[in-house]
Amino acid sequence: MLESDHDARWGEGCGVFGIFGHPDAARLTYYGLFALQHRGQESAGIATSDRGEIRHLKGMGLVADVFTPDNLSRLPGNIAIGHVRYSTTGRSLIENAQPLVVRYRGGMLAVAHNGNLTNALQMRQELAARGAVFQTTTDTEMVAHLAARYAGADGHKDVVAAIRRAFQDVQGAYAMVLMTEDRLIGVRDPHGIRPLSLGRLGDAWVLASESCAFDAIGAEMVRDVAPGEMVVVDRAGLHSLAVAPAARPALCLFEFVYLARPDSNLAGVNVHMARKALGRRLARDWPVEADLVAGVPDSGIAAAAGYAEEAGIPYEVALVKNRYIGRTFIQPTESDRLEALHVKLNALRKVVDGKRVVLVDDSIVRGVTSRHTVRLLRAAGAQEVHLRISSAPYRWPCFYGIDTSRASELVAVGHSIREIEQMVEADSVRYLSVEAMAEAVGLPLSSLCHACFSGEYPVPVDPAQAKEVFEYH
Repeated sequence: MLESDHDARWGEGCGVFGIFGHPDAARLTYYGLFALQHRGQESAGIATSDRGEIRHLKGMGLVADVFTPDNLSRLPGNIAIGHVRYSTTGRSLIENAQPLVVRYRGGMLAVAHNGNLTNALQMRQELAARGAVFQTTTDTEMVAHLAARYAGADGHKDVVAAIRRAFQDVQGAYAMVLMTEDRLIGVRDPHGIRPLSLGRLGDAWVLASESCAFDAIGAEMVRDVAPGEMVVVDRAGLHSLAVAPAARPALCLFEFVYLARPDSNLAGVNVHMARKALGRRLARDWPVEADLVAGVPDSGIAAAAGYAEEAGIPYEVALVKNRYIGRTFIQPTESDRLEALHVKLNALRKVVDGKRVVLVDDSIVRGVTSRHTVRLLRAAGAQEVHLRISSAPYRWPCFYGIDTSRASELVAVGHSIREIEQMVEADSVRYLSVEAMAEAVGLPLSSLCHACFSGEYPVPVDPAQAKEVFEYH
């Protein structure tokens, strides 16, 4: 993604998909991954099971770059899992692309993961001491090693029990889909930090990070996979097992602000409607006299519409986004990134000239893009620019699957609102509180992970482990 305050500063982690019991499993997984492309643009992969053999194909780039009708035809089978990746643990290398496929004494296992294991380094060291040889630098491989080790221990042949035991060793946030030669398995961490949903397509069962993937293939959502639950699909049907004791639910609040697609439903809440509600709450909490309301494309649009409706101020399209800039356009230097921003966004002079503008965005991280966007509007003739943010100040790093800036780079750390206003060159800047966010979304604050805003981590991370995690990234 482009380096910006609402794009590449967020590595959304990953998207996972799985299907059991459909003769065209690979093609449906392809469409499911298309629907989840927003969760990762670094690599894509699909694994299928056919007649006791797991085949897989993965590559760097977008889903459309990796797969063709020809190579999809070489992935037969009625079970498949897929993955789109943005690296959070493990570098951007083809060997880290998923699904990971391993052979063990009892057969084969494929794994795809969204999230981050906070004890990955400790597990890696322990497994290496026992003779494990690692082929990747991603934390997902730890689960594969553990499952293979337990499946082969003491003549143990029940792979489901081995996988279940493996998840009792890991900590952190995870939504995983796994596949054996004859089963599809989905597992969600005890807090449910990362989303995972269960759907149905005729007689086939489907798993996906978001419900929008079900819509893409004509499937119906059945329910969310519960925190700490493992669902197993085989020829006998669907089975549910607990992998860990019940813990406080803590679905990532930032999924509603930015990460999830607007047409997805999480915990029974539609993401688009949640974003509009966040904008309406912004208008009630932080009104301002203005001539128009505009949103920063794309994730600020719904909140801007909600703000405009609540405030009774006209909503206008003031910024136009070039949708044909892919990740290959991104360059590593700051000057190159700023040049890319000029190409990506443009202001409509006819709309903003001489106007007082309320500009709504989902968040400010480093402030670079916010300042650039404010300057765009002023150059197009805006008299005033008031920045309204549909989330709380982002002050804490995420250890659960979102690749964020270091604390020293977060503009809300150590700066007052007045200082932030000066840094982004806005007439005013206002945020929502965490409590207001939860109320707008319609879920209890106690059922959400809001660590990036509050520093209250549902899975504790001590300072030494935190330092190691960031170095490992």
